[in-house]
Amino acid sequence: MENSTTDKIKGAIDQTAGKIKEKAGQATDNPDLHDEGTAEKTGGKVQSKIGDIKKVFEK
Repeated sequence: MENSTTDKIKGAIDQTAGKIKEKAGQATDNPDLHDEGTAEKTGGKVQSKIGDIKKVFEK
């Protein structure tokens, strides 16, 4: 599997995990969990974009 594809997959997994943590934090009224989820989701988006950029330069 190409390095760019791996980054995109990892990014998607982090985004999903972040969304789950955000919702769990909202449901349990836990601002720390919500913030952790937001950070993880943002990190996942960045990881996906890195995969996009790597794909451009792999050509």
